[in-house]
Amino acid sequence: MSPSELAVQEARSTPNQPRVVNDFSIQVATVNGSGSQTANLVLLRSLLLMGIPVSGKNMFPSNIAGLPTWYTIRASKRGYIGRKKEVDFLVAMNPETAKEDVLTLDAGCAVVYDEPLKLNALRRDLTCYAVPFDKLVAPVCPDAKLRRLVRNMIYDGVLARLLGIEMPLMEQALQKQLGRKAKAVALNLAALEAGWDYAEKHLAKQDPYFIERMNETAGKILIDGNAAAAIGCMMAGVTVVAWYPITPSSSLCESLIGYMKKYRVDKTTGKATFAIVQAEDEIASLGMVIGASWAGARSMTATSGPGMSLMSEFAGLAYYAETPAVIFNVQRVGPSTGLPTRTAQGDVIKAALLSHGDTRHILLIPASVDECYTMAMDAFDLAERFQTPVFVLMDLDLGMNTWTSDPFAYPTRPIDRGKRLTAEKLKALGEWGRYKDVDGDGIPYRTIPGDGLPAYFTRGSGHNAKGQYSERPDDYVDNVDRLARKFETARAHVPAPIVERAAKAKIGIIAYGTSHYAAGESRDQLREEAGVETSYYRLRAYPFTADLPAFIDAHERVYVVEQNRDAQMLELMKMELAPEQVAKLRSVLHYSGLPIDARSISDDLLSQEGFEVAKPTTGRISAGSAGGE
Repeated sequence: MSPSELAVQEARSTPNQPRVVNDFSIQVATVNGSGSQTANLVLLRSLLLMGIPVSGKNMFPSNIAGLPTWYTIRASKRGYIGRKKEVDFLVAMNPETAKEDVLTLDAGCAVVYDEPLKLNALRRDLTCYAVPFDKLVAPVCPDAKLRRLVRNMIYDGVLARLLGIEMPLMEQALQKQLGRKAKAVALNLAALEAGWDYAEKHLAKQDPYFIERMNETAGKILIDGNAAAAIGCMMAGVTVVAWYPITPSSSLCESLIGYMKKYRVDKTTGKATFAIVQAEDEIASLGMVIGASWAGARSMTATSGPGMSLMSEFAGLAYYAETPAVIFNVQRVGPSTGLPTRTAQGDVIKAALLSHGDTRHILLIPASVDECYTMAMDAFDLAERFQTPVFVLMDLDLGMNTWTSDPFAYPTRPIDRGKRLTAEKLKALGEWGRYKDVDGDGIPYRTIPGDGLPAYFTRGSGHNAKGQYSERPDDYVDNVDRLARKFETARAHVPAPIVERAAKAKIGIIAYGTSHYAAGESRDQLREEAGVETSYYRLRAYPFTADLPAFIDAHERVYVVEQNRDAQMLELMKMELAPEQVAKLRSVLHYSGLPIDARSISDDLLSQEGFEVAKPTTGRISAGSAGGE
């Protein structure tokens, strides 16, 4: 079939289905360790180069290789980058899951599959494209050992032809992905072209999905949250990193190692101006961070839930001895080992109250890779200003998945080292006590060993304002009350929430972290499908600011969206809010390990509001809906 004949057939191929342009999801089902990541990222980057808002989410097993893995790419002309619940276009490459993957699709979806799987026999309400991957890859890659890795690029070529992705941009994305590996570029380019040629000659377009150029992504970069946070740490002036590998936080420190080796080596001596230590466990890593910080270094660690559990005692030491520390917690599914490669927001309460006794920690909660970058710098400033541990709560979805972003701004704000005692300040005070509150904000002045100023004993046990050992009840009460006062002071210094008030909205939605994207899309669904207007509050830090009770007071009902089972953020709110405010709070919870999607939020909220939600949940609200605005 000639290209002109194919074009005519494509124009007539879907008379009963309207064209779906730049608004669908592609899911690639492969085997972990098969090299599909390169093909998937090339596809993702190609869509970005075509100017289309796009996001990619990888769902992979916790073993090294051999189990199923799924990568989902969402193209959205409206800029939605949260997970879409439905799959529109499936690439079925894994025999183990192919049948189930196909059977779970909605009618009208499209499937590209490995020809021997014969998936077209399973259903008649899908558009199926059979591709003989093994036959196509053999002449392209004579080395049989490499074919398993190269054959994935064939589906990129097939999709490019079927969807309308420009081939030069696919080649540009491939060059970007593989860099200077000339042999790898040549092999994968040949596979890409083989897929395109096969689709052009043998696959008549039957599905409604198309990609067309937009101009929404000019200048955008692709980066994961862990790498963005690592850059932020370097810009913050970190000099000591102690860590123990754990999914999904490992790549944060691994990325930081690469950046520091490139940018933080003395050009004259060739020596590193930093120390990065892989400790024997998470307990030791935080202990090293506290010691380095006590000595004046900006220091940090990165971990996930199980590691943070081990850090509990040292977190209490840093809180009570008032030593700065920055801890990145990239959350995954628990309890115990849980699902190490699935995402969650399940460590909120633990991070806020980590340790025994009365303890409260500052939490920063980024929602984007840009905030991973900026909040990394904020964390170090806050840790030194308040002389306390600061936790940056990310999650696997944000930390390990690839996101689009504007290039990061170079920092211009000076580093905040907090209340460091100087000779002039000592003279003005007359007498100095390490744990004495002289300004009424709960924050004392500290010294650093070797700075020529008075020294003190650092204690995790009872102490008075001078740092002297004490078990006197009044000394203890004065100390912990001052710590509480310091926490109150922090309310005015943590990142403020982002608040969007809708006129006459009786319903408010609160979300945080990566739940933000699904919440924003859900608000559009609620308004467009059910006529429900909502206001929105994106929480970015703990302690809560005065904006929170004001937002709740302004609405009749407020839904707190979370990716955990036990409504952990809502529970923290209950500890601080008035009873009449707590009575307005409701939960929308998602804890399957998959990133939260907008449809789940919309259906849950509407159900609680008294609407009749159509089943199965396909995005339709029944005509008999009642209640709401």
